[in-house]
Amino acid sequence: MRLTKFGHSAVRIEHGGTTIALDPGVWSQRECVDGVDAVLITHEHPDHYAPDLLRATDAPIFTIDAVAAQIRAGAPDLAERVTVVAPEEVWSVGGFGVRAVGELHAVIHPELPRFHNSGYLLTAGEVTIFHPGDALTGPGAPVDVLLAPVCAPWMRVSEGVDFARRVGAARNVAIHDRVFSAEGLGVADAQFGRFLEAAGQDYTRLADGADL
Repeated sequence: MRLTKFGHSAVRIEHGGTTIALDPGVWSQRECVDGVDAVLITHEHPDHYAPDLLRATDAPIFTIDAVAAQIRAGAPDLAERVTVVAPEEVWSVGGFGVRAVGELHAVIHPELPRFHNSGYLLTAGEVTIFHPGDALTGPGAPVDVLLAPVCAPWMRVSEGVDFARRVGAARNVAIHDRVFSAEGLGVADAQFGRFLEAAGQDYTRLADGADL
């Protein structure tokens, strides 16, 4: 399995001749979607969903109904490639098994409406990888690699640390990392590293284009 970070929450995963891109958004690199077999979108916010990047591939798009509605309204040329998935739905893409996890975005502010969000639990051979999108909803199953949000308007660093400890993945790869400055990310990385390593879990934040 090869996992490559492509900016913010965009991750490209290759396994057994199949390649999946997750959450290519406006802070992501176009290379994330080159030659992919499928794209998974967790929710409608532009840091996770960018129509121009979806136009750079002809791959099928798997996402929730709220994103499908955004596509029909704002990017109808993409609509025929969309498959809407529901919470706990299970399907396969080539050599991957996929399960949709959760239904709601984390609370940004009590006075704002709740958005919908789906995490995705992927199985690649013997390895499970979890991308939660913008939520701290775990999959309720063992995870080998957690794509762990590290900074967001809807999350304190301590909440991200506790989420990663609850999920309990042996390897934790930082995502959702364009919100803080370089200095702020240094603080977040130090906290994640300190607490996860104490729990026997590995933590890393990949540079854009770097592989795991």
